[in-house]
Amino acid sequence: MLRARGVRPERFRRGDVLTAVGIVVVLVAAAALYWRQSAAVNTESVTAPVGRLAVSAPPPRVPAAFAEAWRAASPATPLPVVAGPAVVTGAGSTTAGRDPATGDQVWSYTRDLPLCTVAEGFGRALALYRNGDYCSELTTLDPGTGARGPQRILDVRPGARLISGGTLVAATDTHYLEVLRSDLVKTTEYGQVRAPEQPGRQPRAGCSYGSFAFSPERLGVLERCPTDTTDRLTVLRPAGVGDATRPEVELSTAVPTSGAQLVAVSADRVAVALPNPPRLQILDGAGRQVALTGLDVPATDLGRDPAGGATPIASDQHHLYWWSGSSTVALGRADLTPAWTLHDTLGPGTSYAGSLLVPVSSGLLVVDPDRGVAVRTIAVDRGGWTGPVSLATQGSVLLEQRGPNLVALRAL
Repeated sequence: MLRARGVRPERFRRGDVLTAVGIVVVLVAAAALYWRQSAAVNTESVTAPVGRLAVSAPPPRVPAAFAEAWRAASPATPLPVVAGPAVVTGAGSTTAGRDPATGDQVWSYTRDLPLCTVAEGFGRALALYRNGDYCSELTTLDPGTGARGPQRILDVRPGARLISGGTLVAATDTHYLEVLRSDLVKTTEYGQVRAPEQPGRQPRAGCSYGSFAFSPERLGVLERCPTDTTDRLTVLRPAGVGDATRPEVELSTAVPTSGAQLVAVSADRVAVALPNPPRLQILDGAGRQVALTGLDVPATDLGRDPAGGATPIASDQHHLYWWSGSSTVALGRADLTPAWTLHDTLGPGTSYAGSLLVPVSSGLLVVDPDRGVAVRTIAVDRGGWTGPVSLATQGSVLLEQRGPNLVALRAL
């Protein structure tokens, strides 16, 4: 009996050891699989030394002419991305920081995933990658060196845009949006939540989104909901109140028609473009109409959504500049009322040396931003490109996004 008692513990211990070894093998295999699939292993990050790029001086005056300095394929940037001292491009699986003057690639970040979009936010470059059915992998990059910063998993779908609103960034698609602050903590989610922790917290179900507009404290959404006969305007407080799953809705009201486009939001106004005939409806902070003004734009410009839901708009100290699809309309920064309109343009324009440069088929109009008067035209040969042109500046370098290509122009 004593021997039998002595043998049983030995066998039990041997069995425990075998079990433990098996567990360790499984854990090691799982860890190896995770490591092979992790972002760290499947990422190539080439950084630049601190100080390699420096912010260049603003231009003293509008030049007599521009010449092409460089160009790069950048289909992942819907408009030129300027972050700190770098011009940022996105193509395939690579996000790159470039010297504005030469176009030289000084840093890069590459995943084994395709890019969804690249943008600027919080003073950093934002690279959003697609993983499966979602544009889920967001990485922030230091614009001067390309060093990786905070990362986050998002729930937006292909076609997503990243829209900056001061200290916040909204990631949007046609049925959902989420808002992030600079540490990438989510402050608001709205719409078709993939896996709601507490169902019933979203105010409406089954809506799609046509256009968005962002200001530092307000985020507007133009919705189309199955329970409404016309479009719906909803304005959110994107900073949230501590619970991202319960969006803070400032106002939600039906607009008079379908096919509307959200143009802009300010501190206490919202501007919505209405089709047939073209009109601009302006509402106050409670959603009450305060003005309804005719728009001097072709009827064919309205009744459709802007690409990616992102309204083409630029701003300076004078106005907001909205591109309707063929015309640039200047709006008052506070009250959003139309001030002037330029016809036959290719984009909203950008501020340059105290003037407004607006792209047209023959080149660039130099515009007095107060009066909306074109002073002169600078010829630019775009090599047959006739589509929309988005502009931005980095120092004296002028950047044009022409479809999938980014082109840098230097002053002569």
